[in-house]
Amino acid sequence: YLVLSRNLSNDVICPIVDTVLDRFCSQILPQIRYKINFLTLETSSVERILLTADYPNLYGLGLYNIDEKSAKRFFTVELHITVEDFNDCLYLLNGRLSQLRTFYVKIYFFFLPSEVIKEKKSLPNMKCFSLMCKSEILCYNKSIVSLLQRMTNLEELALYIFVGQRTCLDGNCLKNDIINHLPRLNKFTFNIRSFIYDLDQADLLSNEYIQDTFKGLGDIQVISCVDYFPKERTGQCHFYSYPYTLTYYNNITNNFTDGLFKFVREVSLFDEHPFEHEFFIRIARAFPLLENLSMINQTQQKQKLNNNNEHLSIIEYLHLNQLRFIDTHDDYVEQFLVNTNTCLPKNIRLFIHYDSLKRVTNNFTRVATRVNCCKINCLRIYNQFQISKRLTNYFPNAKILI
Repeated sequence: YLVLSRNLSNDVICPIVDTVLDRFCSQILPQIRYKINFLTLETSSVERILLTADYPNLYGLGLYNIDEKSAKRFFTVELHITVEDFNDCLYLLNGRLSQLRTFYVKIYFFFLPSEVIKEKKSLPNMKCFSLMCKSEILCYNKSIVSLLQRMTNLEELALYIFVGQRTCLDGNCLKNDIINHLPRLNKFTFNIRSFIYDLDQADLLSNEYIQDTFKGLGDIQVISCVDYFPKERTGQCHFYSYPYTLTYYNNITNNFTDGLFKFVREVSLFDEHPFEHEFFIRIARAFPLLENLSMINQTQQKQKLNNNNEHLSIIEYLHLNQLRFIDTHDDYVEQFLVNTNTCLPKNIRLFIHYDSLKRVTNNFTRVATRVNCCKINCLRIYNQFQISKRLTNYFPNAKILI
């Protein structure tokens, strides 16, 4: 990671002095160019530095003090960018970077499109477009659909979004709202989860029905999963093109479709039905490189391990380094901390409520949970409490955070 700019005391970013820049370009950069993965530059020195050498391992570029004129000059064909809000994406496309052919954008937050951004010109030059947003989208038709229908010559599309509305998105929605408006589209990858609010029991759709709506999509293999949560009067419909290439998989339920997800590192679990031991075996097999696991489930297990079913295998998550119990029944804390259920790797970060941890460990005296608790290297405890000697002795290798 190399920063080639000056940061003044008032946080103003300035270019490097010419004499220093000359030395970097003539003597230093040619020697270290293979080692540079990320460059942070002030705009006035971009061309000089990038033309000095080839950077075969460069995967990222940060620019300061870039204006609209420079952006149009630099980003003429392809742009990969992360923005704070969907409005930033619209701002870039509404006539300012209309010459782009390839545009990859990651969006942190999704607010309603600004009324200020009214210009909706066609984007005939766009051939490849990818949009990723983990934040919930509450205006799907006015935002996503409206934007895509402007890309009349699009050939490749990747869409990774989470939509909140009153009805399920399905294959018919993709065909009618997107695919039928993009006659040149030949590659479409997607991961779309729609969350349904104020669920009407009369409108419940089966997973078989949702899966059938994807017929006629050519060679695209689609996996779908539909869940309903009566207590909250909500539901979710999740479908994606297979193979799955994302590094995260959110809101997995008991209806999860088995498979091998070799790119996934982060998983979240949620259900109103209990997660049994066999479910966690499935998760371990499906996500062999899982690093970050979080869980929400208040329903107790029906088939808790006991002396009568010790034949069930001990589960291992070989690469797990963070475990987060957000709102869970004590049974799931036991599922992971009791060493005859799960064998945790060393150096785990554990996030948990104090009362639950105290109950499961029998006030930090239980033998069955001691082995896994000794593998915790960072313990983040919710709720107010006083750190006792008994607690610190039970987690001898952990830094305890309140």
